[in-house]
Amino acid sequence: MSPSPEEPSIPDSDGTSGVRSSGAVQKIIAAFPAFASRNFRLYFIGQIVSMIGTWLQMVAQGWLVFEMTRSAFWTGATAAASSLPTLFLSLFGGVIVDRYDRKTILLWTQAASMLLAFVLGSFTLSGTVTIPVIMVLAFLLGCVAAVATPAVQAFLSEMVERDQLHSAVALNAAIFNASRVIGPAIAGLTIAWIGTGGAFMANGLSYVAVILALRAIRTPAAPPRPEARLPALQSIREGIVYTWEHPLLRTIVLFVSVISIFGWSFMSMLPVVARDTFSMGSDGMGYLYSAFGIGSLTGTVLVSMSSGKVRATLLVTGGILLFSLALTAFTFTADRWVAFVFLFIAGIGLLSAFATMTATVQRLVEDRYRGRVMSIYLMVLMGFMPIGNLQVGLLSEHFGTAAAIRTGSLVVMLAAVFLYLYRGEIEKGWRDYRQSDR
Repeated sequence: MSPSPEEPSIPDSDGTSGVRSSGAVQKIIAAFPAFASRNFRLYFIGQIVSMIGTWLQMVAQGWLVFEMTRSAFWTGATAAASSLPTLFLSLFGGVIVDRYDRKTILLWTQAASMLLAFVLGSFTLSGTVTIPVIMVLAFLLGCVAAVATPAVQAFLSEMVERDQLHSAVALNAAIFNASRVIGPAIAGLTIAWIGTGGAFMANGLSYVAVILALRAIRTPAAPPRPEARLPALQSIREGIVYTWEHPLLRTIVLFVSVISIFGWSFMSMLPVVARDTFSMGSDGMGYLYSAFGIGSLTGTVLVSMSSGKVRATLLVTGGILLFSLALTAFTFTADRWVAFVFLFIAGIGLLSAFATMTATVQRLVEDRYRGRVMSIYLMVLMGFMPIGNLQVGLLSEHFGTAAAIRTGSLVVMLAAVFLYLYRGEIEKGWRDYRQSDR
């Protein structure tokens, strides 16, 4: 039956038949244009299930290590092991993404991640898990992520039209943060009911959803890529030179490096804060993660809805300042409910900034450099996190967790002030670059 005039179909951006739309659905599409794409809808559903499982494993792993060692340092060190490969391998991951079919890359990397989750779950359930086993498996998972993460970012541009890309990037960040809300809460309950081993096995099962979604996605065949003929090191060099010579990309990458080391690192200390500051168990730890995650989800949704209405510079600097102030206040409170509120506010600030920066990078980069530029961006974002995790762990051991988190938030605040004060010079450099490029 053809749709009536009162119920028009919304055409899919990928050319497939549209979905019957009510007025409410039309408003959702207007606010989040990426949902007009059938491919993105499939991806969104599959990825959010998988990411809930990923957060479940991350929280369970941190809790297991702290239970085994009672050490803030080892809690930070095992978190570092999973992100360390990004620092060394993501540049090669970007080359792979620019050379081969991105959907195929994602299918293989998701399958590998599923296998590693099952292996960790088996070790834990059998009672043979050790810190070295956890660190080796976390490192291997990080190796897979060094290829999968830039592949996801690059694949977004293939699933949606260019005018939907900003929305797709923000919603992709929303997936991460919606799962951050649900995953830790589920993790806390799962650990209490069936232990950390059950949490790892549940994560393995969650990858089935994203694998099925990827198999159902239909994208046009990728055109031949000249980069495939270049030696790997030369291809990496091209990506680095392109990123460094681009004034806005260079500024974003440098700013992200500071936030990655001194901003995100507080997350690895939440198991310590939960037990030592608020005397909470695994369920309370999950609530801390979820409070930040709800704020993060709110921030990414606001970015998607405010596309083109608010200056990117304001969203980035304002968001980081809000994050720094809220996180500093979090370290001074002894009331868990007040702590939840401050983490919520911090989440809004940090992810408003990050969603804006990621969307800006996606819009600015040429498609032939997309995989390599996103790998550089993600190398700095995720690869520098081990440095941050180690420094916050060491500072926590010597000066206390609150002082360590407070120090990081102060450094991030100073970086945001510097960015705001020099925004005029940065914009002038961008205008000069565009004129010279012509």
